[in-house]
Amino acid sequence: MITYGCQTYTWQMNLNCYQDKLTAILDVIQQSGFRGVEAEVFMLGAYYENPKLLSGDLAERDLRLAALTLAEPWLEMEETAEERANADKLIRYLQHFPEAKLILVQLPGKDHMNIASRQQTAIACANAIGKRAYEAGITAAYHPNSPSGSVFRTEEDYGILFAGLDDRYVGYCPDSGHIARGGMDPVKIFTEQMSQIKHVHFKDYDLQTSEWRTMGKGTIPHPELISLLKQSGYQGWIMVEEESAYAETHPDEATRENGRYLSQL
Repeated sequence: MITYGCQTYTWQMNLNCYQDKLTAILDVIQQSGFRGVEAEVFMLGAYYENPKLLSGDLAERDLRLAALTLAEPWLEMEETAEERANADKLIRYLQHFPEAKLILVQLPGKDHMNIASRQQTAIACANAIGKRAYEAGITAAYHPNSPSGSVFRTEEDYGILFAGLDDRYVGYCPDSGHIARGGMDPVKIFTEQMSQIKHVHFKDYDLQTSEWRTMGKGTIPHPELISLLKQSGYQGWIMVEEESAYAETHPDEATRENGRYLSQL
């Protein structure tokens, strides 16, 4: 069964207004017809020190924690002491939500200098974290992104990533928008990597204008991707993550529009 949820990056783009507002965000997600939430750690606010509080507030809204995201630079072949402490704290937290995934994201740099080295350090750290998560009963998945300073952005980069990830411990979290923005065909990437997909992100992108769009208003064939996932037997989350200019100023309204779009599918 495929279940739909929201990634809180939609609100994170306007962090000054929405940090420490996860409770209100949960209300919008629930009202929009979604069933779960994924957040970067710093969006949790006080919930990060009190997993029972989060569990209770999710249950009140008939929502589930789908995943939490760890975003770090990972510029050395081993995690720094701070990076390791952050990862281990998150793994311990997720043990209160054993069905939720640990999503790993390398923070983009400012440029592509030393890209080969940065690719290898990201892979090494992701594999190490994934192994510790696996030993703690948590499923981890790597999420490539597409800003200009990202190290896994193009089809060539993806080949390096998939060759390096240890699939015993780290799965793949495809993001339809980032794939398209990197010049690739989302259907092709999903098809080729289906066996490694553990978690999914959807966001729409217009290839003609090179702009993020609200779901259904871009050029990415999300209905085809949904059919492909269903035919493959995928049973997991699809998280809608909006990055459009409209969502940056109107995240609640954009989320409601996305909910209506998905209900029509």
